[in-house]
Amino acid sequence: MGICYIVGAMKTEYRIDKTAQDFVIAADGGYAQQFGCRPDAVVGDFDSLGFVPVGEKVQVYPKQKDDTDMMLAVKLGLEKGYTDFVLIGGLGGRLDHTVANIQTLAYLASCGAKGVLRSEDADVYLLAGNAGNLHTSLGEVCFSAEEKGIFSVFSYGEKAEGVSICGAEYELELANLTDCFPLGVSNSFVGKDVKVSVQNGRLLVIRQKK
Repeated sequence: MGICYIVGAMKTEYRIDKTAQDFVIAADGGYAQQFGCRPDAVVGDFDSLGFVPVGEKVQVYPKQKDDTDMMLAVKLGLEKGYTDFVLIGGLGGRLDHTVANIQTLAYLASCGAKGVLRSEDADVYLLAGNAGNLHTSLGEVCFSAEEKGIFSVFSYGEKAEGVSICGAEYELELANLTDCFPLGVSNSFVGKDVKVSVQNGRLLVIRQKK
């Protein structure tokens, strides 16, 4: 199966190279973005967009609801059977929305799906250790040797156990990280393939682009 792209509001344009297997959802203000293709669905309460789009692909929700617009889009993608998500936007604006979108990544992991939260400045991954489940790919992320700049890792929860970082300036082997000491901040790419993994618990990986 392909990738489920969810487009939120961004400051700059982002082009999606959509294949026939992919599914694109515009979440509220994401409907106004230019991303190179037409959305397969549009969801939200449209308080950010300022108007309600017209069409059979549009799902309108009340402003008073439990789910964010991004979460509504994620749930729709899961209903369609997708397990690989790219959430575009949702970083660098309101801090509460940023935290909500990171929690949405955690929701995806709890459903056995993987996702990346992508913005102009950073990509954010939420890794889930594979102890006790079969979704081994959820516990690791890899970066190519061409990557430049920095990345950081943080425990998302009281403890992330068995954290390994291979190929970066600062490497780790089966370390335990906690949510009260930022040991994993500001690592660097050094021209090698990098692999970050966690055996148990959840690990936030932030790759800075700028």
